[in-house]
Amino acid sequence: MLKQRRSAADQVAVGLLEAEAAIDAALNKAAALAAAMPLARTDAGLSALFGQDAVERLTDTIAALTQARRGIVETHKELAEVKVQIGLGAVMIGANGEKPAQVGEARPSLTAVA
Repeated sequence: MLKQRRSAADQVAVGLLEAEAAIDAALNKAAALAAAMPLARTDAGLSALFGQDAVERLTDTIAALTQARRGIVETHKELAEVKVQIGLGAVMIGANGEKPAQVGEARPSLTAVA
């Protein structure tokens, strides 16, 4: 039974981490687009009137992605509770035992690159 629960938990963890990464990647790409659009308009010598609807639509999209991120974070918290309920509270699940730092945990120092 424990082996089956562990296997099921590992499968769910992989899917959860992939979904989290996909949402973060989409949010990152949308933010990069939001930064690029006004610069492109300026570089093209266009009035601020051009593309305003697109900028507004993109900010709506970023808000929706932010809400989706909140949803997946809450899902993660709820699945952590399920993990304890099924007797796997002391077991590291998913990502080969590696887990990103949590709020309040020490994080590695940043290193400058060329």
